[in-house]
This record gives sequence, structure tokens and C-alpha cells, in this order.
Amino acid sequence: MSEAVRTLIVAEDPLARAGLAAMLAQTAGAIVVGQADEESASAAVHTLAHVEAVLWDLGWTPDSHLAAFIRFIETHATPVVALVADPALAGAVRTAGVRGLLRRSASAEQLATALQAVIHALIVVDESLPAGLSTTTPLSTTALVEPLTARELEVLRLLAEGLSNKEIAHVLGVSDHTAKFHVNAILAKLGAQSRTEAVVKAMRAGLILL
Repeated sequence: MSEAVRTLIVAEDPLARAGLAAMLAQTAGAIVVGQADEESASAAVHTLAHVEAVLWDLGWTPDSHLAAFIRFIETHATPVVALVADPALAGAVRTAGVRGLLRRSASAEQLATALQAVIHALIVVDESLPAGLSTTTPLSTTALVEPLTARELEVLRLLAEGLSNKEIAHVLGVSDHTAKFHVNAILAKLGAQSRTEAVVKAMRAGLILL
């Protein structure tokens, strides 16, 4: 299993910070090592021990927070996953050079998966955001033991959404045993030890987008 990404949460709203911390606490893919507002984000990255990635919530009016966000991106090498509420402003956020861009409604599993991806030098953009944005751009290639079948790709996309085997079985109209079989086959073909690692490797290979 991939080690949990040591994450700093940045948001102006303390309730938003607390909510994101609670969400990441539900996953094994990320661990919150600190929280900060925009003004103290830079100091937090330097004073906290081994921050690997930043989860930055731009709130409901990201245009009013872009200046601080861009300054941070320009002066720090720490990869950032940004959360936006208004898809129309996603382009400006992406142009700033952020590696990860998700909707504020992203699930805990999607947040953790994106954080895992950006520390592996991947670019992750929610595919439902406006066309024209960069999508997953792998900087390295994951070699598959054998190609995934159409059904396995379908299951893989559901894994990326954070669904359990039982939920996947319900969506696809198959038995729990069949869903588990497909998940195990995907892990084997990707050489992954966990569901999160499988999704990260699949994104690296360009098989799926968040």
C-alpha cells in the first residue's frame, strides 16, 4: 500500500479546513499534518515537518483568492491540489500551474487519490471541468502485465470514484463475488497492492481521469 501523503490543508474558511481534514481522516491515502489560511500557508510549509502536498480550497469565490494562490505556486515546489466551486474559473486556476484540480464536491477517496498522484509528478484534472484544460499527463509509464478488458476499465473508473466492491456490484448489476474478481484482476494487472495504488498507476498510464 502506498504511504499516506503528508498533507497541508489551506483554506480561508476554518470550517472548510476542518471538513477537509475530517474527509481525509477517512482514507488511508493521506494524513493531515497541518492547516493554514492563505496568509500563513507559506510559513506552514516551512515549519511543518515534511509536507509532501498541499490541498488548497479556493472557496466559493476563487477569483478573490487567486493572487495569494498564484504567489504560493510560484514560490514553492510543493505540489498542490486545488478545489474549485465554479467550473468557469477552473481555467485561471489551472493556468497558475497547479498539478491537481478538482471540484469542491470531490469525495474523500478522490482527494486522497489526487494527492497520491501529484507527488508522483502527475497532473490530475477532474474530467467534468471545462474542456480545454490539460488532462492527466503521465511523466512516466506504467507497464501492464496484460491489457485491461472493457469491463475492467469500467470497474477501474468506479474504483476511482471511491466505490466499494458491493457498490460496484450494484452499479454494474453483477454479484459481489464478480465485482471482487474484477478488482483483484485489476490490481494484478497493474501490479498494485491497494485500490488507491491501482488508481494512481492507472492515471499514470493514462487509463483514467479523475
